[in-house]
Amino acid sequence: MTAISNVNADVLKQAQQRIQQDLQTALEAFSLPEPLKSAVHHAVMLGGKRVRPALCYATSQLQENNPNFAAVRRAAIAIELIHCYSLAHDDLPCMDNDLLRRGQPTCHAAFGEDTALLAGDILQSMAFEVLGSRLFDQIQAVDAEIVLKQMQILATASSKMVCGQVLDLQAEGKHVDQAQLENIHRNKTGALIQAAIMMAAVTIFKGTDQAIPQLRQFGQSIGLAFQVQDDILDIISDTESLGKTAGKDEQVDKSTYPALMGLEQAKIYAQSLHNQAFEALSYFGENALELNQISQFLLSRKS
Repeated sequence: MTAISNVNADVLKQAQQRIQQDLQTALEAFSLPEPLKSAVHHAVMLGGKRVRPALCYATSQLQENNPNFAAVRRAAIAIELIHCYSLAHDDLPCMDNDLLRRGQPTCHAAFGEDTALLAGDILQSMAFEVLGSRLFDQIQAVDAEIVLKQMQILATASSKMVCGQVLDLQAEGKHVDQAQLENIHRNKTGALIQAAIMMAAVTIFKGTDQAIPQLRQFGQSIGLAFQVQDDILDIISDTESLGKTAGKDEQVDKSTYPALMGLEQAKIYAQSLHNQAFEALSYFGENALELNQISQFLLSRKS
């Protein structure tokens, strides 16, 4: 697992442990032929910060003893499977052409391009199978209306992510303005982070509840801040710390926030986005403790 230090480590570590166990349970429910089974396991189980599942769990804690927590657990698995599929495809030679991910060979480096491509394909469908399955129903029955809402949220976010990836590729070697850059990352990175929050939110809040727009604002701000921080870390961190190739953005002339506004201004902008996120969370008072702790970690993370 990725080592977590500095700020509010316990919340992230607990989320990592929970999602790791649930991911293993989910993968064991599928009968896959080799080498696809091993490639899927490689893409999913080699660790990572597990930020999206952590946000899912923490959002569910806005209501004590959430009666729909089984739906939250399935949503956390589904969002991470979609994220892992996107990484397997992002690393392919036709995309970012990376050989290192989470400190290990990327999926295509370990299993070949064809198997890595198919592993990403099946992870996408597995995510929706998990959402609609009876996984964890022995603990709590899951409301079908909640499942439908979660599927709609995840499908929309997944489509936005792919659109963002297309825009990101088109922006390589070009000088885009801030509005264009934010449009890329609200889709490529932010949509899935916001989805993790909203898939848990629908298990405790009705659509008309004022909590919903507050959480959308939080998700939008923290999702964009996550990408700005990623761009910063690509410059100031190293390959060993990141678990992936440092300096890759500059190598391929990718459009980033430090390239657009300078490193120091990018740091200021990241702090500004986090401030917006904290302001949105203030609506929930002490109930948002875990979401605040995760946000603090994301602001100070080194990898």
